[in-house]
Amino acid sequence: MSGMSRPSRRTVIGSLGALSAAGASPFGRALAAPRGDITGTLARYMVSARDAALPEPVIAACKHRILDTFGAMISGARLRPGVEAVRYVQGLGGTAEASVVASPMRTSAVNAALANAMCAHADETDDFEAVTKAHPGASSVPTALAMAERGGASGMALIRAVALGYDLGCRLLMALGPDLVRATHRSAEGTASTFCALGAAAPLARLDETSMRVAISYAAQQVSGLWSWVDDEDHIEKAFDFAGMGARNGVMAVTMAERGLTGVHDVLDGTHNLFVALSSKPDPAQMTAGLGQRFFVAESAIKRWSVGYPNQSVVDALLRLRDANHIAASNVAAVLVKLPPDAIGIVGNSAMVDVSCQHLVALALVRGAVTFNDSHDQSLAGDPPIRAMKSKVQVVADPALADPAAPRGAIVEVTMTDGRKLSEHTRFPPGTAENPLSTAQVVEKVHDLVAPVIGAARARNLLAALQNLDGVKDVRSLRPFFAG
Repeated sequence: MSGMSRPSRRTVIGSLGALSAAGASPFGRALAAPRGDITGTLARYMVSARDAALPEPVIAACKHRILDTFGAMISGARLRPGVEAVRYVQGLGGTAEASVVASPMRTSAVNAALANAMCAHADETDDFEAVTKAHPGASSVPTALAMAERGGASGMALIRAVALGYDLGCRLLMALGPDLVRATHRSAEGTASTFCALGAAAPLARLDETSMRVAISYAAQQVSGLWSWVDDEDHIEKAFDFAGMGARNGVMAVTMAERGLTGVHDVLDGTHNLFVALSSKPDPAQMTAGLGQRFFVAESAIKRWSVGYPNQSVVDALLRLRDANHIAASNVAAVLVKLPPDAIGIVGNSAMVDVSCQHLVALALVRGAVTFNDSHDQSLAGDPPIRAMKSKVQVVADPALADPAAPRGAIVEVTMTDGRKLSEHTRFPPGTAENPLSTAQVVEKVHDLVAPVIGAARARNLLAALQNLDGVKDVRSLRPFFAG
């Protein structure tokens, strides 16, 4: 368990803050872009990041999220979006460079990244960054895995690649203004995913600065994502939008640059740059501010339950209310859930059972828990007791919860049949920096996800290997544990 019993995410952020306050950086001084050269500053940083030492708390944060994303990929390989993605990629063929999880198939790095990323977001298991609303793990980790397998890279090289993936995807949204993006018809999640994958792929291809500039440009041309994913009832296009699309784009951009294709060298600075194209009020300096000091991987949240992220606080508050007051479903007259206004359009009665807030509240009260199997069982939407309880659940927007410091809090108010009113406010859901999961909790979550797919013995071996990932000499040695 080397490195896994390290400080919590709160300690991570505090440690990095101390580094910043002292003017220190594991990469030397924090990088800031000269006016008009954001592309160059970023490209040079990406070149240096492939060999630079990471702070120990950041390594621990990366290993937690790699573990978590393996759980999402392997469990997602047996859900319909994952099955369809693997079937699609199987038809493409391709040079055997990288593995498709829970499968004997090997294919090109591009195809493997696409399939594994769609598996990683086949449901709502993957992690989340609360400020930007990105899902960085679902595109960063599959991309880094595919490129590491392709080149026989070490576990530490994969860790560095994942850290850079989180940084690039989240920083792009910070530069565009995440709320500005979400206020349009664009999806913040889709917009971030290509740059997450760009960051994860580039260091493993070992490009020089010129080729990095080209890769950035090819990635910028592919940045996409529309809010229309909220109407996807099957979670298949959503898996592509949030993860598969970005993973494919990032690997393509990097490998095209690697093969010598030429392109624009200043896509983040020129007249028609990415920022002005996608934002009405961009802040390009955010793309490079604090590079080498602030690591977004340490700020992302690991989900406690495999459900849409705005529901994490809801489930936490409801289960704590239930346990503290011995609530039984038969004694509940009504439930009022208050959410930040921007969460209503995502989880407010979604057709996807693992996203619908009303359904998950009813499920938690009737079943007493929100398990992986129950949260993905579409048939439970028609279960009479759950349907009856769902009719008692009201979800409303509360502007007071639009708190930048706690953007995914929730209040749950339960009215009992005897007239009592009980209320619970979860400001920070489990898995956030302020309320982190322990290593044991992450391992327990991932084991429960992967053991039914690959077997308990292989699951234990995989978890042990990933906990010691920084000592793995060749990532391909892990194939027997995750590839079928």
